[in-house]
Amino acid sequence: MPNNANLQRQRFLGGALGVIVLGFALTYHFFPRLFHVDPTQAPRRSMSLGAAAPGSGLQPERATAISELNAGPPLTLAPAAVIAARNSAKADLPRQLSADPPEVVALLDKATRALHAGALAGGEDSAAALFEQALKQKPDSRRAVQGLFDVRARLVAEIDQDIAVGDVDAAHDLLDALRTLPNAEAEVAQLETGLQTLEKVRPMLARAAGLLQQGKADQPDGGSALELYRDVQKLDPQNAVAEQGILQVQRAVLDRALAAVAQNDFAGADRELARAQQIRPGTQQMRDVHQRVDDMREQRARGILAQAHTALDAGNVTLATRLAGQVRAIDPDLAALPALDEQLVNARLYASYRPGQAFTDHYVDLPGKAPTMVVIPTGSFMMGAPASDSERLASSQPQHAVTIAKGFAMARSAVTVAQFREFVRASGYVPDSIRLGGASVYDERSGVLRDDSTATWEDDYAGRKAEDNLPVVNVSWADATAYAAWLQQRTGKTYRLPSEAEFEYALRGGTTTRYWWGDGVPSHPVENLTGSADRSRSGRRWSNAFRGYRDGHWGPAPVMSFAANPFGLFDIDGNVSEWVVDCWHDSYLRAPTDGSAWVNPGCRAHVLRGGSWGSSPEQVESAYRQGANGDARSARVGFRVLREL
Repeated sequence: MPNNANLQRQRFLGGALGVIVLGFALTYHFFPRLFHVDPTQAPRRSMSLGAAAPGSGLQPERATAISELNAGPPLTLAPAAVIAARNSAKADLPRQLSADPPEVVALLDKATRALHAGALAGGEDSAAALFEQALKQKPDSRRAVQGLFDVRARLVAEIDQDIAVGDVDAAHDLLDALRTLPNAEAEVAQLETGLQTLEKVRPMLARAAGLLQQGKADQPDGGSALELYRDVQKLDPQNAVAEQGILQVQRAVLDRALAAVAQNDFAGADRELARAQQIRPGTQQMRDVHQRVDDMREQRARGILAQAHTALDAGNVTLATRLAGQVRAIDPDLAALPALDEQLVNARLYASYRPGQAFTDHYVDLPGKAPTMVVIPTGSFMMGAPASDSERLASSQPQHAVTIAKGFAMARSAVTVAQFREFVRASGYVPDSIRLGGASVYDERSGVLRDDSTATWEDDYAGRKAEDNLPVVNVSWADATAYAAWLQQRTGKTYRLPSEAEFEYALRGGTTTRYWWGDGVPSHPVENLTGSADRSRSGRRWSNAFRGYRDGHWGPAPVMSFAANPFGLFDIDGNVSEWVVDCWHDSYLRAPTDGSAWVNPGCRAHVLRGGSWGSSPEQVESAYRQGANGDARSARVGFRVLREL
């Protein structure tokens, strides 16, 4: 039987340990769901008082109250006095018929002092012996019954505590003391079972601790600390050492996750975090490390993202793309990543411009700037006319799919008289209307175009001096090509005439209807077209025109006088027809499908696309095309340029 000194030492050590974990223990006990524990399912270690002794006044229902003392393993680590105090408030005491006599009161006071001093049992001056002596003198003394109950509760709580922390020797000593108390048989039997279980799991816990020190926390399968700790919990579900060991295993796995992050191996860190989550979901250390990894992930991803932007600004799309891939591997949910992806797409397809963006190139060797360009998005379309239009649009067949895989920019409007004049003056170029002499102009009296040997590119459709903002007409295919080559020389960028496929793709603007605005007569002015409501200066009318349409112009209008099509291009299917780079072919048999020009060396006839101020409705259809000799100069024909990106 333990002496008072041993009991004092054990009480001191147990009390110190209990104070350290008291806050955690009480939180677990009163709010178990914070730790994902269902209190209705958790096994309990209860203290049963057994049958009441004759004349003692104790009720069997006290066992229910006592069983609440150990409703979770951490509670056994609280000071025994705390547990006993909780239980004492629920004790059922006998009815006392008379007051305790003075000699009994003196015994009870002495017993209470012994109880508070930790001298629970084992000698004549122990609390148990004094309470029993008082009870013999006064069998209905409520204080004596309560005192004995407190002694038993303290002993049971302390033994339970020793079992929980694996102190077999201390538990045996206290169990010997408990055996001396009346009505303690049930508790003794239960605690002996707990001790037997503890003796089974102690070597398992020792081996698990050794494996943990060897770095075998959760690996290898069949020989890890984690497996041993879980085996212990199968035998003793409330073993606090095993639970702490499992948390240490999780800590080791979390440390591996942090080590992986230090090596920029975020995929490896994610794998370790997943393993840690399987060990003990939702622990505080799990949440803390997960947050640290996420913070480091975002910090690293943002650093690489900044490098990608720097590479992109320097024009190194390849490096920027590779860095973007690293960002995506580290943090695919980074908020700034979609914006970088869009910039990369624009860089690859549109030289860092955006589809629909308008820009202007300045000359590098003299004052001035090129026409305003609009970025055309990539895409695919069906080029030409369907088989049902074979009679009207035979040359626009067969209809075929064309893919524009690389973005380009097209002039927002046809080249103006002022822009072409700048070219002629700066370059000294002699246009074909001067070199070859003359062009075709509109004859108001006959209502048709006629040749005029004196007409030049500086004249309008009727042979009068043209305003600067009108589209230049009476220019040949060679004139248009020369202007594009001059722009390329002045800007250092690649300017040229569009291919026929590029022109139709840009004209349609993503539509599949007969015209870019729909299938019939426009409901409002959209282009400079032949309308039945239009009149020439002498009152002439169009014999084949859009019924009821009126745009207010007979002949070309100033550029950009009407609406832009869906791609932001003005006058693309009206005002003047326009030269493209392709040679003329009678059909699309063997035509390219990648948007490139169809050119035969030495060809003399080239393609005109888009309607003009004098075109019939059929000639304005998006699929319509016509050919003309490259040296033709007409009051209905101008051009616009394309810039490669």
